[in-house]
Amino acid sequence: MKTPLLLLLVAGLPALAQAPTTSVPTPASEPAKAAEPAKPAEPFAFADFTWMNSVTRNSESILDSKYFTGEFRSDTSVTHSFNNPSDHSLVGSTQTGRVDEVQLQHLGVGGDFHFENVRGRILTQFGTYGPLNSRNDPSSTVGQWDSQSAYRYVAEAYGGYHFDVMHGLNVDAGIFMSYIGLFSYYGFDNWAYQPSYVSANTPWFFNGVRIQAFPTDKLKLELWLTNGWQSYNSINHSPGIGGSITWRPNENWGFISNDYFTGEDSLGNPQRKRRHTDNSILWKEWESKSGIIKKAALSFTFDLGDEQGDGVSRSGTPTAPKQYMAGWMLYQRLWFSDKQAMTVGGGYLVNPGRYLALLPPINGATAASGTPYFTENPGDKLNQWDFSLTYDYMPNRFITFRNELNRRFSNVPYFAGEGGITPPGGNQGAPGSVVAGWAPDLRKTETRITTAMLVKF
Repeated sequence: MKTPLLLLLVAGLPALAQAPTTSVPTPASEPAKAAEPAKPAEPFAFADFTWMNSVTRNSESILDSKYFTGEFRSDTSVTHSFNNPSDHSLVGSTQTGRVDEVQLQHLGVGGDFHFENVRGRILTQFGTYGPLNSRNDPSSTVGQWDSQSAYRYVAEAYGGYHFDVMHGLNVDAGIFMSYIGLFSYYGFDNWAYQPSYVSANTPWFFNGVRIQAFPTDKLKLELWLTNGWQSYNSINHSPGIGGSITWRPNENWGFISNDYFTGEDSLGNPQRKRRHTDNSILWKEWESKSGIIKKAALSFTFDLGDEQGDGVSRSGTPTAPKQYMAGWMLYQRLWFSDKQAMTVGGGYLVNPGRYLALLPPINGATAASGTPYFTENPGDKLNQWDFSLTYDYMPNRFITFRNELNRRFSNVPYFAGEGGITPPGGNQGAPGSVVAGWAPDLRKTETRITTAMLVKF
């Protein structure tokens, strides 16, 4: 009978255990590589901030590649004013300028270039955004070049370089967004369609140089050297100098301070200095997977600014009337799901001198032409306030269907009434000039409803 192989193996184990071992030479070990230093954390990547007002909710792009991240934006809306202006004109808004018409407000095509620390961005602004914003910039009348036409179709355009220091340092030159007044220039990113006066009457863009520094992944510091206050050109001798601080200590809070330190931005008043501070708090109050309200957040913004010199002052004197701006806006956002949300809010503005007011385009008036039908003399009073209710349906992260009710007030006639702001037969003579035997129909109140479709990917 043969001994089973398993028994032979078991019997031989003690001998194997006592058998001498033969060392096998091993190749010389390579010197250990030095550990690569850990890269600093990406700024503001430690939490999801898509709940914030002015922050887009789709943080990724479907048009991404190694060298280019594409972007497409479309903002189309129709607005009805219960004042029923006969010429379909809307006053006091850079979001829309016509009523009872389907309007393409903004079509933006472009994106971000990135290669070996070199960066660049381009985004177009086809639609009514172009003329609405360029007519509010008087600097295009200074000098022999038609800069209004040159820049009208460009929302953002800059090139720059990223330095790998701290958590990042960017130096950009060109046209970039200002975000003074909290709301984004692009409606898709916001909680409401029509921002309150504090946001609507302050710059949407700057033309100049920007330095962004990120000392930590929770803090951003910016310095601006610009041609002026939303100016394509410099109106006077001094450039605009400003800066911004953004701090997000955790996922539930955000603090922003935008400051325009100095500028000479008054056409025809070269010695008049401007200052402005804009400060916002954003707070995510609530988030839960159960209940009717899934998430709630609040934003509060307060602004204070003035102009001094050349016949005006902050406090007011017999020879230099008051010229300042003070205002606030408050918005409450409620999410019922990822697809449905509501915003209620509004604000108040006082602006003696009216130097920041959006000029009613009476008989084709622009910020450069002015108009005797709505004066902007030193000390002219202007108090305005508003209320809005917004409902958003968001079937996915790339599109928003928005319905909004706005109720707006002014202490002086400002909004287009039934008679409109256009002379019979169309605008006549020089922009903003007097038309014999005619006067615009301006009202102190306005109620309107806007329906918009906003796309971004």
